[in-house]
Amino acid sequence: MKENICTIPINDIFKETDGCPICRMYEMVEKQYVEYITGSAMMAPNIRVITNEKGFCHKHYEMTIKTGPKLSNALLMQTRLDYIRQNMVPGKTSSKPSKSQLESIANIKNSCYICDRIDADIDHLLSTVYVQFSADSEFVELFKKQEYLCLNHYELLHRGAAKKGGIKSKDMKAFCEITNALCKNYLDSLYDDVTHFTTMFDYRNAGKDFKNSKDSVERSVKFITSKNVEIKE
Repeated sequence: MKENICTIPINDIFKETDGCPICRMYEMVEKQYVEYITGSAMMAPNIRVITNEKGFCHKHYEMTIKTGPKLSNALLMQTRLDYIRQNMVPGKTSSKPSKSQLESIANIKNSCYICDRIDADIDHLLSTVYVQFSADSEFVELFKKQEYLCLNHYELLHRGAAKKGGIKSKDMKAFCEITNALCKNYLDSLYDDVTHFTTMFDYRNAGKDFKNSKDSVERSVKFITSKNVEIKE
């Protein structure tokens, strides 16, 4: 399998087979940006201008606080608060906030520098996936061996595959066969596991084997939402 600077991270992701490969891709990029934003980028003026304006979503505030030094987080927050103070909330007067100010405040929950960068990088990485699928038979075999594609990333892959620069028309049938199987087979197994789990609460099945069903609800949430969940017994 030929490798270059673009294909190495893709091949590394697909050499693993645990879970959804696009989830792993997302987690890899997310970790890089969280470390970057509280590290080398923290004092970069061009980056700070954007983070002051966009800020982060709750998840990525939480991750930067857990990952980065307290001072880095405090400096990021200081200039973000100053941006909000200067642009979104009127001074100590009786003036009503403008419509644009209120819209800016309402949009805070959907504004995140890290989310935007992740989305852009994922699009770029998926473009490489599509090129690899058409050009490298060894990569196709790695693709086939994945455990599953979660529902969100199954949709994301197909949406991108249909666009310009996506999967070539000659390869679309093979792409659909593989991705459909990776999503549907796992979906069927989840349904069977959850069904088995529910039947184990019938008194007639007392003492029988739960098999692979004990964490079936958590795995189903991961499949549907692309996010892990912990449920206490």
